[in-house]
Parts: sequence; structure tokens; C-alpha cells
Amino acid sequence: MAKKNAKISNAVIKRLPRYRRYLIELRKKGIEKISSKEFSELIGYTASQIRQDLNNFGGFGQQGYGYSVDGLYREISAILGLDKEYKMVIVGAGNLGQAIAKYTKFHKQGFKICAAFDINPDLVGKHLEGIQIYDQEELVEYVEREEIDIGIICVNQENAQEVADKLCFAGVRGIWNFAITDIEVPSHVALEIVQLSDSLHALAYHMNAVPKHSHLKK
Repeated sequence: MAKKNAKISNAVIKRLPRYRRYLIELRKKGIEKISSKEFSELIGYTASQIRQDLNNFGGFGQQGYGYSVDGLYREISAILGLDKEYKMVIVGAGNLGQAIAKYTKFHKQGFKICAAFDINPDLVGKHLEGIQIYDQEELVEYVEREEIDIGIICVNQENAQEVADKLCFAGVRGIWNFAITDIEVPSHVALEIVQLSDSLHALAYHMNAVPKHSHLKK
């Protein structure tokens, strides 16, 4: 079993899903074992970085053998909590909420979207990719009754904190926040913030930081 450590850096945690994605592809190809050097060449991190990351959780590799692809996949899945299933709700059934609802891979990975909520009476009662849209006034009651694990916030920034408060009060264990604002949650609730514009701004920086390359032939 992996040795979970409360002091693991967020940077390490964010690399684990990438390791897992590559391991999925290796499993599909029937590859049973891989060395840290081979994994390094495949994924782009140094072999030292890979070993250091995995050693945070117990290592998993064997001297002279490397890593069992299937074993490492299962261990990383367990570390990330992907050996379980989670029930989710979307709050805000506008364009972004609808796009998330249409992403079918969530369900395949153990994340089930059970319902959506909105304040727009024109949306309430309709179905979104088979998911019913409820009046937002029913949010707390539904989350409590269905024992929802994760709330996905897709409302405007003015209402985001109020929605977060309701989700936390109702008992969610995690919030995935897409609202363009920071929110506060109790210490027992996990929070992941997704600011799409931040990622785009970072891309703009990197585009302007690298030397310009001319495609024109002399």
C-alpha cells in the first residue's frame, strides 16, 4: 500500500494524473514493466523526478526490474482516490455547465453527474444529456438526500460564495469551482479552482517569452 503523506506538495499531486494517463496507454499496448529511464523518455520528466515523486508514496519500483505498469497504475489510481465512485451536481446550467455535463469521460472515470441546478425558470424541469435540471432552491435538500460528494460551481461570481456555502452546509466533501472568483470553504471541504482565463494568460506569457521563429525561407 502507498504511504500517504499529508505534506505532499501540490506540484507532485498534479503530476500524478499525467503518470496515470501514460500508464493507461502502456497497459493498452500490453507493456508489463517500465524503468524510470524509459518512463522519463516517454513522459518528459527526468528519471530522478519520477523516482522522487513516487517515493513520496512508498516507491513501488524494484531494483533491476523497474515498475510494474499495472501495479503502478493501480497504486496511483488509489492515491488519487480513483478506485472509488463519486456523485456530483452542477450548479449553473448555462453554457459552461452544459459543456461539463456533455463530457462523457467523467462517468467512465467514476464521477457521476446526478443533477444540475439553475435559477432560470426556462431551464428548470428540462434535461441536459439525461441529467435533470432542478430549481436551485432545491439544492441543499437534494445534496443531503442523495449524499452528493462533489459540487461543481458554474454560476456568476456574485453568487459563487452563496452556492459554495449551501453545498458545504449540505455535506459535500469537495467543490470544483469554475466561477471567476475566489471562494472560501471550511477546512474539511476540498477545493479545486479552475480559472480558464488564467491558463490562457499563462499561454500568452509563454508565447511571448520564447524567441520568435520565422517560417519564411531565405
